[in-house]
Amino acid sequence: MSNLVIVKLIKFGAVGISGLILDFSFTWVCKERLKWNKYLSNSLGFSAAVCSNFFLNKYWTFQSSSTQATNQFLQYLLVSLVGLSLNNLLLHFLSKKTKANFYFLKLLVIGIVFLWNYSMNFLFTFK
Repeated sequence: MSNLVIVKLIKFGAVGISGLILDFSFTWVCKERLKWNKYLSNSLGFSAAVCSNFFLNKYWTFQSSSTQATNQFLQYLLVSLVGLSLNNLLLHFLSKKTKANFYFLKLLVIGIVFLWNYSMNFLFTFK
């Protein structure tokens, strides 16, 4: 793996951590304080992180100078929606099979979906 790819992966991870904090915060407020459905809460947290992460990844991680920000956002959103589907499916499956803590499973699933998101954004969105 080249140094450039490693640096981008590390930056993507740092942006991901900021998104993780935003995601968990939104999810927790919606689920615990507002008493909304856990999958709706999860989706809202994920969506807030996607919007924030797009801008951070566009300008910092991938340093994209493309003037097609709308198209890039739509591509990023598409990748993220597939990621969200994977996120909710894995979360649902693991919740049913393991009965483990929801937030522990959410953290595990985020790690798995991270690999999907990075690969597709590196190869597709910000190529």
